[in-house]
Amino acid sequence: MRPSPFRRRGERRGLRLWPVGPVLALSFVAAVLVAASVFAAAWSLLGVQGVKAEARIDSRTLFDLVKLSFGVVAGAGALVALVVAYRRQRVDEDGALREAIRLHTERFSSAVGQLGDASVAVRLGGVHALAGLADDAPTRALRQTCLDVLCAYLRLPWTAEADLAADDRDGRHTFLALREVRHTVIRLIRDHLRLESDHPHSWQGHDLDFTGVAFDGGDFSGAVFSGGTVTFRNAEFHGGTVMFTKAVFRGGSVDFTKAVFSGGRVDFEGTVFSGGSVSFRGAVFSGGMVHFTGAEMSAAAVVFQGAVFSGGSVHFMDVRFSGAAVSFVGAEFCGGQVDFGKAGFSGGTVNFTGSAFSAGEVGFWGTEFSGGTVHFTGSTFSGAMLRFRRAEFTDGRVNFTGSEFSGSRADFVGSSFSGGTVNFTGLTFSSGMLSFVESAFSAGEVNFTGTRFRGGLVDFGGADFSGGTVNFTGATAERGGTVDLAAASGRVPEPPGPASPPPNWTR
Repeated sequence: MRPSPFRRRGERRGLRLWPVGPVLALSFVAAVLVAASVFAAAWSLLGVQGVKAEARIDSRTLFDLVKLSFGVVAGAGALVALVVAYRRQRVDEDGALREAIRLHTERFSSAVGQLGDASVAVRLGGVHALAGLADDAPTRALRQTCLDVLCAYLRLPWTAEADLAADDRDGRHTFLALREVRHTVIRLIRDHLRLESDHPHSWQGHDLDFTGVAFDGGDFSGAVFSGGTVTFRNAEFHGGTVMFTKAVFRGGSVDFTKAVFSGGRVDFEGTVFSGGSVSFRGAVFSGGMVHFTGAEMSAAAVVFQGAVFSGGSVHFMDVRFSGAAVSFVGAEFCGGQVDFGKAGFSGGTVNFTGSAFSAGEVGFWGTEFSGGTVHFTGSTFSGAMLRFRRAEFTDGRVNFTGSEFSGSRADFVGSSFSGGTVNFTGLTFSSGMLSFVESAFSAGEVNFTGTRFRGGLVDFGGADFSGGTVNFTGATAERGGTVDLAAASGRVPEPPGPASPPPNWTR
């Protein structure tokens, strides 16, 4: 695909001006056309019918013609002067830009040399020098180059403190000094992302590449990501805290694809996602914590597709979902915890479709469902715990259609169903437990249509059925299974008809 001519012109080096002859000719033609247009408009507006012919002219008329001739000549001279002055201004501006770029290049070379110095103090000076160069960069591209170098410094390999010998005091001193340099880079990036987008030193909208960086801490709190791409692909978080507390994501993209969380903490507490995306696609959580506590997600996407949770925890406590999409499609839960406790769903989707739960816990403790959808469609539960304890369902949908339980527990103890739908249609239940103990059903629907019971227990002990629907139509028991309604009150659901073997029905 051919690039835009505007882009090609923007990428040219140096100033290109047309020859002065054609420019003057075009200027004269344009001036004549403008004058003719003004004359024609005035003629039309004044309603002139014609020009009075005169056989002889007097001295006054002759003097007016002479003045008009001098005026035309003066105008032509002014036009020439204007064109020449404009060209001189362009040449001066281009010369000033060339000089600024030359000085920038000299300072850039010096600052980069400082970053490679053996002295930590000199490296710190180089970091601040590069940040200052980015602020003073004469073009956006040169600013991006400075940012690329700062990010590249973070990507350089370093020896972790845990890998040092216990008696290596010099090595530990060097580690702490170099960590200060790395964290200074992160702090300077954060400070510039906090500035308003129209501030001349703001770095909003630029790309930041942290691919493969090994993080042992860092503070991006309060930063505003309003454009560009921030990449943490293949990054390693194995200690310390990386903070995005109260950051704002507005139309940009943050990418943690295949990142490894083996320790430490990544904190998005109080962060606002009003657009853009955060991707943890294929990430591995074998330790540490990722916190989205108290975040606001509206028209944004958080993707954990294909992630592996073998340890650690991801917290969405008190998050407000009003139009966001959180995807755990194809994720594997063989340990660790994902917690949506006391979150509020008034829109958006949380999707666990096709995920495998063999250990660990996914919790919706005290969550409010007033809209939106939580999908577990086609998921496999061979171990792990799902907690919806004391959740409130006033609208929205929780969907387990086509899932398979062979040794897990889904806990809806004490939940309130005054609207919305919990759907277990086509579920295969061979072991484990679904508990609705002491839940209150005043509206909404819990649907077990076509569920196949091969064992396990569905427990409604002490539940109150004052409204709503619990539907077991077409449910079958191939090798057992029990539905326990002991001490349930109100309009207790009836067992499925005799057309198929029903599960054991205890009341």
